[in-house]
Amino acid sequence: MRVLKWELLGILFIIFVGSALHFIFELSGYSAWVAPFAAVNESVWEHLKLGFWPAVFFAPCEYLFLKKRTCNFVIAKTAAMYVIPLGIVLLFYLYTALLGHNVFAIDIIIFIIAVIIGQMASYRVLTSSELSNRENVAALAAGVFLAVIFLVFTFYPPHVFIFQDLLTGGYGIP
Repeated sequence: MRVLKWELLGILFIIFVGSALHFIFELSGYSAWVAPFAAVNESVWEHLKLGFWPAVFFAPCEYLFLKKRTCNFVIAKTAAMYVIPLGIVLLFYLYTALLGHNVFAIDIIIFIIAVIIGQMASYRVLTSSELSNRENVAALAAGVFLAVIFLVFTFYPPHVFIFQDLLTGGYGIP
């Protein structure tokens, strides 16, 4: 039950901090130090960071309290860090394909749903039987890879639709 409580607390943390990260780049005076962690424009890609980084920030706190109660911690947290952005992408493009445009309220609901699904995936892995050390190392590498991609693509975004600012049509930091 304690593991579930931490995953539920993680949902609230990720939603709250992720929502703040939507605005923090502008509030920071467009700081280059803040840019890797916050949305720097209105592209779908930049909004994926709003679920990813809060999950990263929450994981060490959670680990302090759960390290002896769970197994597969790195795998579970990495799973959430992939499931959240993937959920956002799939649900966003599905509904916008059906409607022909995006709706702000639906975007927020999708963010919340993706966070819930990500944290529940994490819970499932945390409470499953122990996986091998090799799988933990692979998960750590996958998490680091995603973090590096978010950092690099903040400053050097490919000119592909997912990176395009939905308001200005531009890419990357304005």
